[in-house]
Amino acid sequence: MEILISNASDKPIYAQIASQIQDAILSGELAEGAPLPSIRSLANDLRISVITTKRAYADLEDAGFIDTVQGKGSFVAGGNAEFLRENRLKRVESLLSEAISEASVAGITPDELHGMIDALTD
Repeated sequence: MEILISNASDKPIYAQIASQIQDAILSGELAEGAPLPSIRSLANDLRISVITTKRAYADLEDAGFIDTVQGKGSFVAGGNAEFLRENRLKRVESLLSEAISEASVAGITPDELHGMIDALTD
């Protein structure tokens, strides 16, 4: 798993890290039970503060994506495929809502938007 940080992004660094790890979990790149790099190791690799990586891991744990075991590290949470699917569905709905808003501003009709989606999914 490679994490890329953009200083040009409007998202805070901890959110960029959490988002990329979440995407890797949802896509299956990181399997259930897979160990994550230690907070210190990830901070060193990315050349950022340990506090920043700790915040990213805390957010992921709060959202149910990872489990942290004192003295052992952080691991991809297991046994909750339906929860992960729900999170992915919410994200897709959010992105589609944003696309619908953009289409409305651009004067694109719902039929044209459906056609675009159909063309992209073929």
